[in-house]
Amino acid sequence: MTPKRPEQGIATMAGWMRNWMLAACLGAAAVLATGVAQAASRTEIDTRADLVLNRLLSESATAQAVDEKAVAVLIFPDIVKAGFGLGGQYGEGVLRRDGASVAYYNIASASFGFQAGAQSYGQVIYFMTEAALRQLETSKGFVLGADANVAVVNMGANVDVNSGTLQDPIIAFVTDQKGLMAGVTVEGSKISRINPK
Repeated sequence: MTPKRPEQGIATMAGWMRNWMLAACLGAAAVLATGVAQAASRTEIDTRADLVLNRLLSESATAQAVDEKAVAVLIFPDIVKAGFGLGGQYGEGVLRRDGASVAYYNIASASFGFQAGAQSYGQVIYFMTEAALRQLETSKGFVLGADANVAVVNMGANVDVNSGTLQDPIIAFVTDQKGLMAGVTVEGSKISRINPK
């Protein structure tokens, strides 16, 4: 029997992790779907996205620097995290390029452990390269941290982003943290295209 090469094992594990993340995200979306009465309209998403992006840029010089270099930005103004035991996170947002809204997406991820009540926060995800943006646009289920590396800047902490971080293909800002949340991870979040009215 021919032994597996190390790179084969790594590829197999990466594939397994991605499939597990997708399954977990589907479960998270199902958990939160019961609490979502109606999807937001394009106008509602755009209005909320404007507020979150403008606030971020007014408060963070780092975000301004990233914004100037980015190819596109994906804004999720309201991501809700809720559930007990197996919980989930879900939100809807807009992809903008050169200031114009070009597509709409939702984001979902699973969370484990005690979740006290419902908490909400926003994410502003910058795509720094055309290749990273192409992955999002062509994927049927883009998973942060699995399909592309992402650097996270948590607005709830004092994070010094050095110039090297600006070389990452995706840079995410987490803003408007509330409740008992001490921090937010974006790895494992699944992003899918939607078509709101």
